[in-house]
Amino acid sequence: MKTHQYHITTTWTGNTGTGTKNYTSYERAHEISAAGKDVIKGSSDPSFRGDKTRYNPEELLVSSLSSCHMLWYLHLCAQAGIVIVDYVDHAEGFMTEDADGGGRFSEVILKPVVTITDAAMIEKANALHHEANRLCFIANSCNFPVKHQPECIAL
Repeated sequence: MKTHQYHITTTWTGNTGTGTKNYTSYERAHEISAAGKDVIKGSSDPSFRGDKTRYNPEELLVSSLSSCHMLWYLHLCAQAGIVIVDYVDHAEGFMTEDADGGGRFSEVILKPVVTITDAAMIEKANALHHEANRLCFIANSCNFPVKHQPECIAL
């Protein structure tokens, strides 16, 4: 078994001068960084006093699932001789908030639209989404279902 480590730094940048004196006295702004990479500007969801122009953790979770699935899927298609020329996923995540303000994701639905070069491979291309899900590191780490509603188009 091989173990991989990932190092990121999250820095709160939302101190408006009084720190967390009260719930409305600070911004949720933060930056996510890793050595040698561009900074990701984050905040909380606007429902929780966040900045709608920045990514929130919930969006980043859905994005992680979408990206991991896509990368596995591209790999599997390349191995299977399926030539993909375009891939766009309009992923959706559903989170339920509890009465105490906590919550959890109930599901994520990936909706990739994949364009391939050979119409005879559409069925195989669609089937490989299940294998990609089985192999996806992020999906395997979630305690909620990650579903797929793929669409495959041939040129």
